[in-house]
Formats: sequence, structure tokens, C-alpha cells
Amino acid sequence: MIKIDQSKVTEALARKLAEGCPFGAVRTDENGMLQIGASCRLCRQCLKLDLFGALSLDEGPEENVSGDWNGICVLGEFLNGRLHPVTLELVGKACTLADGRMPVTVALPGHGVSKAARLICDCGADAVYTYDDERLSAFEAMRFAACAEDCIRRVRPAVVMAGATAAGRSLAPRLAARFHTGLTADCTALSLRGACELHQTRPAFGGNVMAEIVTKTARPQMCTVRYRVFDLPERCSKGNGRIIALRMPEPDRAVEVLRVIPKPLEKDLSEAEAIIAVGRGCATAQNIADAHRLACLLGAQVGCTRPLVETGQFDPKRQIGLSGRTVKPKYLIALGISGSVQFAAGMSGASCIIAVNHDPSAPVFGIAHMGLCCDAGELLPEMIRQVEQEKAKKTGKEMRA
Repeated sequence: MIKIDQSKVTEALARKLAEGCPFGAVRTDENGMLQIGASCRLCRQCLKLDLFGALSLDEGPEENVSGDWNGICVLGEFLNGRLHPVTLELVGKACTLADGRMPVTVALPGHGVSKAARLICDCGADAVYTYDDERLSAFEAMRFAACAEDCIRRVRPAVVMAGATAAGRSLAPRLAARFHTGLTADCTALSLRGACELHQTRPAFGGNVMAEIVTKTARPQMCTVRYRVFDLPERCSKGNGRIIALRMPEPDRAVEVLRVIPKPLEKDLSEAEAIIAVGRGCATAQNIADAHRLACLLGAQVGCTRPLVETGQFDPKRQIGLSGRTVKPKYLIALGISGSVQFAAGMSGASCIIAVNHDPSAPVFGIAHMGLCCDAGELLPEMIRQVEQEKAKKTGKEMRA
């Protein structure tokens, strides 16, 4: 943040700084005091214009990067009586990064979390700090943040990881602000180098480049990771992790949840075991209708590439790729998809990828396990016909039996 020494501010300087700020963040209040508003983007233009030393940049306390920050802490997500699988994925990744050299801990607020805590220990965590309280049955950001902050202050981890879920995306920025540290959202890869320095990779500029981000001057280093980016860890039958039960700290302020009205359940594309993915090469209304028909016959879900979301043909929740969902189905049939880097990164974890494209040089064939070089729109009706025939044969045999 930028600090102001009001004793050095003149009327001419205040006017010069206000006119020179490209974001309109610098102004004077009714008492003539120089103020920097919330629209400040720390572009430092005002520091260049200040010739009198009235402004200074405060980059946070140096003690924040002292050597006693050690280990990795995962923010567990336990809501509605269920542990979100992304918690276990992050525990598995944390154990891989730690490699026995540092502790892996988990902060687990919620109500009725004892079984989930034992499961986390069985997946490799060294310690689970539980905050079991009836008031944590429903998600309330201030209470959950108070628990996570308490755990971080006790453990002082060098790295804090959270799932890029609705709850995780609400908690992580609050905690980053409280600890005056950075936060990298939606990471696709993580690695540790040197003295516990976290290198965080995430898409930038609309997914056109992959940025590697390092938090040099603050601790803890914080990141969020989308569900299904990492694999679930193998469960050990004799986890040696400790479970430490703590009382929920009272936040300065909190919202009282009076009633929770559940939304109708939607099929999450990230959970799909089979996916029919549609691209620009298979984007007519008839093609899309056929893709839905084939998915229905196979018990699959339909996904798409970004251009079909931009044209309004699909809901954004159906998009696969860096700026959409990350999926790991047993099989994925890619219809009319060229196979851009952005799309490939979102579905590379599929066990079997079947690509259909009329262009033999399409990049998708480089990542596919099986490929068909033909028009996807022409192939779809034949695929539907053959699946229907097989289903009819199976039904006939069952009836005769």
C-alpha cells in the first residue's frame, strides 16, 4: 500500500497527483487531506510524480518471510456432511511436494468432521486441526475464515493450498489479505524449489500463455487449485497423522445463517465418467442434437470448447479447458475439435481419448489414444444407429433369458 506524509503535501502537489493518476484513485477530501482510494492499482505513477517525498510504498513487514514458516497447510472443505474430494487431491499433492521433508497439515472446520479427519490422516496428512461446531454446518465465510486463520497462525506453514470451489474462492482472498500475502488462483501445476519456494503455474491472458508465479517477499504462499487437476492419493490403512480438536474462534463479525435452501442438483461435468465433447467442426444445431442423443444412449455428459460458449450454444459450465472445467473421465469422444493447448490441458487426464476430425494434421490426434479422420457430423448418425442396435440386441437377449 502507499503511505502519505500529509505534512509534505502541498495544494499544487495534490492537484498534480490527482491529474496524473490513470485510475482516478488520488483525490483530496473536504478537509484538504490527500487520499488514495480503492481504485488504486499500485501502478506507482504517483510515486514518479512525487518530487517532495510525500508518498512511500509500504510492501509489508519484513518479518513475514522469516525462516519459521515451514510446511504445507491445506484448507479442508467439509460442507453438508460431505468432504469435498478436492481436499484429498490437495493433501496428496502436498505430501508429494513435502516428500517427508516438512509437515503437511489440514485445517478442517465443519460439523461432524471426525470421520473425514481420520480419512485425511489415512491419505498422508501429518496433522488435522478440526473445528467442530454446529454453527459451521452451513458455510459462512467469516466463521470459516476465523478457523483457517487460527490454524495458520498456530502452524505457520510456508504454503497454504485451497480448492478453487465456491467456498475456497471466498476464503482464500480473505486470508491472503489478513496475512498481507499474495494469492495465485486456479493453478494447474505446483512445484517446490529451494527453501520451500512455491512455483505456481496458471493460465494468463485468456489462456494464451502459462504464467509461473512466485511469492518472493511474503509468507505464507497461497494458491487455489481446481477440482480434478491432481489425482486422488492412495489411502493407507494405518495413517499416523494426529487429529487436534480446537474450539472455533469467534470472528469479529459474522452472518447468522437462518435457513439454507438447497439448489436443485446439477450434473457436474468434472464428475463425469464419460464425455461427448463438441467443437467448432461439429457445431450445427443438428450436430449438437445428435451429440446429446449419443450421450444419452451412452450415459455420458456433453461438453464443449470455448468458441461454442462464446456463441451462446452452450452454458459456460459445459466448457472444458483452462478457462472452463478440468475433467478426468474414463473416456472422452472429441467431435470436431482441433485440440488447442487450452482445451488439451483441461482433458489430458482422460483415460481414453477418441478424436474425430476431418483434418489429419489437427493437434488433437497428438493427444488422442484413438483417432478417426472424417467429418464428425456425418459420423454421428452412424454412431447413434450402431449404439441403438447394440442396445436392442442386449434387450432382446435379456427378454429371452
